[in-house]
Amino acid sequence: MSLHPIPPALCEPSLLHRTRAMLRTKRPAGVLTPQQLIWPLFVQEGVDQVTPIASMPGCARVSIDRAIEQVVEASCAGLAGIALFPVVPDHLKDPRGQESRNRDGLMARAIRALKAAAPDLLILSDVALDPYSSDGHDGVVIDGRIDNDATLPLLAEMAVVQAQAGADLVAPSDMMDGRIGVIRQALDEAGYPQVGICSYAVKYASAFYGPFREALESAPRVGDKRTYQMDPANHREVLQEVQLDEEEGADWLMVKPGLPYLDIVSLVRDHSALPVAVYHVSGEYAMLKAAAAVGLFSYEEALLESLCAMHRAGADLIVTYGALDVARLMASGPDSPK
Repeated sequence: MSLHPIPPALCEPSLLHRTRAMLRTKRPAGVLTPQQLIWPLFVQEGVDQVTPIASMPGCARVSIDRAIEQVVEASCAGLAGIALFPVVPDHLKDPRGQESRNRDGLMARAIRALKAAAPDLLILSDVALDPYSSDGHDGVVIDGRIDNDATLPLLAEMAVVQAQAGADLVAPSDMMDGRIGVIRQALDEAGYPQVGICSYAVKYASAFYGPFREALESAPRVGDKRTYQMDPANHREVLQEVQLDEEEGADWLMVKPGLPYLDIVSLVRDHSALPVAVYHVSGEYAMLKAAAAVGLFSYEEALLESLCAMHRAGADLIVTYGALDVARLMASGPDSPK
């Protein structure tokens, strides 16, 4: 596969594949519904394995067989999809994340199994090096710095492997410049024009990611991610990031985190015709659980109120660890909190 480091903006084909057209036109109902929720899942190696995540009560790393049970439940609950993240053993990690391109690796095997178990459930597969990197960064570290252009072909190859396994959307969360165009070109050249791209177009360098990094065992070994994630105090670069990703071929736009950035969600919604997703991140979820555990409020009511706020701000889809909880709450009848 021949890839340019940063290709020119890619024009959308005049005839989109039916599946990708559906992804691009997904829009919310008047009120929040389970069909707008995406549930993150952490998969690990093994059989019949469930490893609770201490900082995220109710969440766990699970082996593929147990993940199958969970996606079947998610499908029955009417969720839109799952966001899949692999917990990669340390002995398989290296500076260039070679395991991320393994067609028989954990991620590819999980995608195949989960898509077979729940074919109507969307699978969003994470594209970034940090789960596979011995450095714990989203990009290749060379001489102590993230090398943007050296990272791009690796992300593109990773996306193609995930598409081959059956992912509906690849979700680049790395924040490298130019990666949407490179990934779109790679998918098209490999024969996967129907696979969409959910771009983490607006991802801030947030303190709210702490529990996620514990869950994935992917914290940076040296330094932090502020050189490639966005400054929480800066809203001026948002529209530039969105425009670039749209021009390069993104199908969805992700804003991350959620509640602290509702102004950004609204800004993106007002300036883009693409579906806007928002990630209700691990720290936000963990705070609700911790406060509810000491009796400050009802977890279910606070969760639903939080997600309704994101929906009201303009989110078409919400990625949340409480997706199944909300679906159950909505199914419980008219007496459930609104």
